[in-house]
Amino acid sequence: MLELFDIHTYYGDSYILQGISLEVREGSTVALLGRNGMGKTTTISSIIGLTPPRRGEVRFKGKNVSNLESYKIAKMGMGLVPQGRHIFPSLTVKENLTMSARTRGKDNPWSLDRVYSFFPVLKERASIKGNLLSGGEQQMLTIARALMTNPDLLLMDEPSEGLSPLLVREIGRIIAQLKESGFSILLVEQNLPMALSVADYIYVISKGTIVHQSTTKEFKDNEEIKARYIGVAHESI
Repeated sequence: MLELFDIHTYYGDSYILQGISLEVREGSTVALLGRNGMGKTTTISSIIGLTPPRRGEVRFKGKNVSNLESYKIAKMGMGLVPQGRHIFPSLTVKENLTMSARTRGKDNPWSLDRVYSFFPVLKERASIKGNLLSGGEQQMLTIARALMTNPDLLLMDEPSEGLSPLLVREIGRIIAQLKESGFSILLVEQNLPMALSVADYIYVISKGTIVHQSTTKEFKDNEEIKARYIGVAHESI
């Protein structure tokens, strides 16, 4: 579904990604882990074209999208759940959703009714403006908005950020349901227990390079990697 080959990305003169390679297989959930400032969000931005790589190749469904504009990549079936949510605060929940709608010719596409059945709270709040929603409701709206584009791949950047433990568990449950429905997902997440509960495969990034990759089970058993690059002790998992 997604392949990155030796991606090098800069912000001005700052050399952020220094040869990133990873893959997300169809129907799998892959977690990209690492401390803050290591290049996780830049990886997401490089994939969807917000910060195009200077070198390397991003392949989506077998096609090189490294030099395409973001909107063209999105039209091909890539959905983004950005860090910080970035909903339209002056629009209602319904307006946020309908302005993103795109069926892409799919059978049983994500529609308002389908999204509302998946997120009942959004149906209840349909006429409420985005800036009046709670943090958890805004995050659900951000995920729902991405689903309304009917993507094949979801990029999720820190979906649990700033949420209470109860809402973190709810977001984890939502991601697990999306995974069960067949979505391919690349998840950037600071909440390690939640990420490990849904991911099939793990990549760890440090200072712009991939320093570890393994199945989730192998990662859980690797105390050295967790301590060195994530900063957690055994009892934290």
